[in-house]
Amino acid sequence: MSMKEKFRLFVRRGGMFYAEDIESRKQTSLGTKNRKEALRLLHAKNESHRTPSLNLQMGQVYLSASDPFYVKRDWQWVFAEAIKSKADGPTRRRWEIAVKDKALAGLLAKPLMSTKPEELMAVMQAGTVSTNVYLRRVHNLALDMAWLPRAIIPRRHWPKIKHKDTRAITLEEHRQILAAEKNPERWAFYQMCWLLGGGQTDMASLQADSFDRENKTVTFWRRKTGERCQMRYGSDVAHLLAELPQEGPLFPYLIEVREADRATEFRQRCAGLGINGVSLHSYRYSWAERAKAAGFPERYAQLALGHGSKAISRAYARHAEPCLPSLQEFEDAKKPTSASA
Repeated sequence: MSMKEKFRLFVRRGGMFYAEDIESRKQTSLGTKNRKEALRLLHAKNESHRTPSLNLQMGQVYLSASDPFYVKRDWQWVFAEAIKSKADGPTRRRWEIAVKDKALAGLLAKPLMSTKPEELMAVMQAGTVSTNVYLRRVHNLALDMAWLPRAIIPRRHWPKIKHKDTRAITLEEHRQILAAEKNPERWAFYQMCWLLGGGQTDMASLQADSFDRENKTVTFWRRKTGERCQMRYGSDVAHLLAELPQEGPLFPYLIEVREADRATEFRQRCAGLGINGVSLHSYRYSWAERAKAAGFPERYAQLALGHGSKAISRAYARHAEPCLPSLQEFEDAKKPTSASA
């Protein structure tokens, strides 16, 4: 027996053949009782141990025969397939931006089959949270579509995603932002975000006919999930609507601005005021905190903010379309009356 051989043939009672590790004596079933087939499998295991790089090349030859594109697919191709699966809108635009990440530049042209775990880890170390998120997604897509025979990095060994802490905008900060804003449309937009707590694209896309002024309700469809949201609004929103267009988009300029540009402009405004650690998304946190402080029922808050809850499941099961009360009603109820003051 050659000194380079790691395994030898072993047959158990019953005729099943095994490969036995010469050093550890660990036995692995070859899954056959045919001696000729067992010897062929044993030879393959020993060859694999002696020349792992040759074994990889031989495997690629076999894979190429069954799928000509198997060894040619690179990460750029997988990103392109992921983007094609997304409908036009903010999600697709985020993917199109993600693939331009500088940390990914050296990886995109590399074939999936020849990518090593340390290469993916190096990309994530050089990138940001977004790099980790999107690289993980395309890696899992390649696995699910069988473009990779196995995971390059096992799921549990991927670096943990650590998002930056996000906080709510305080009432004082919001007043600061409004006081410094000289553009009437942006001023009204920030105020609407504060009053309704919607996502920035949902708020920028509001139309005059989204509001039923007689019944004081606002209805819109969330861009992110496509779900319908309807809630009553209070006098503060009614006063704001009186200053906004009575037909068409409420924010005709901002509805045309890219989401990223609206967010950048807002951060610049805050930076100029010395307000740090907030974004337009922080208005949703503010709304949630105010709702909790006012005693607004949690199930209503979850519906208003678009978060999953049992209330949504129950409402959909009954084919109901809940109309939520306004947060202002709950806040006003908490204010002391002149008699009690």
